[in-house]
Amino acid sequence: MPPKSSNKHIAIAGNIGSGKTTLATMLAKHYKWQPHFEDVEHNPYLVDFYEDMHRWSFNLQVYFLNNRIKHLIDIQNGNKTVVQDRTIFEDAHIFAPNLFDMGLMTKRDFENYFSFFQNLKTLIKPPDLLIYLKASIPTLVDQIQKRGRDYEENIRLDYLKRLNGFYNKWIDSYKDGPLLVVDVDNCNFAEKEEDFADVVRRIDAQLHGLFSNK
Repeated sequence: MPPKSSNKHIAIAGNIGSGKTTLATMLAKHYKWQPHFEDVEHNPYLVDFYEDMHRWSFNLQVYFLNNRIKHLIDIQNGNKTVVQDRTIFEDAHIFAPNLFDMGLMTKRDFENYFSFFQNLKTLIKPPDLLIYLKASIPTLVDQIQKRGRDYEENIRLDYLKRLNGFYNKWIDSYKDGPLLVVDVDNCNFAEKEEDFADVVRRIDAQLHGLFSNK
């Protein structure tokens, strides 16, 4: 088993519809990295959550927490460079607090959830590089509509706006490791080769000297 320091973890964070899965797929292909995706198709709570957020918010957040801690343990115990779609830190610092602030999660459930996260956090380490996909609400809405997932049709604009606020606050204070911010409004990496090439150049610049083996 290679030493732990040889593990490489690239994480992609961003609001719903920002392009995390698309970028993770493209980077995995370009760099020959191993992708870890958020499984939205087999999530047993997601449809119920969008139909009744108050009833299912705690269940959904615990489900995400459980799955992401499993992925992180697999990454830390592995010996491959991994690019991950969404992070465990987003659940704790963005989605759960937002649900609580909106009155969609009770104080008791939120405190229980966050205490659980704090305990789990001692078992993991932050990503070696965090890529944040920053996008405006019109861009998010446009990309959500393009992919046409039925369960996302009920997402409210105020929900996306609140999430964006939490994301920007979190990123502004992020100090856990190297950070790369991609402005999705002005960088169409999914459709323009030159934009994707620019993202790759910026990633190379961030990783240069960070790892002994790229």
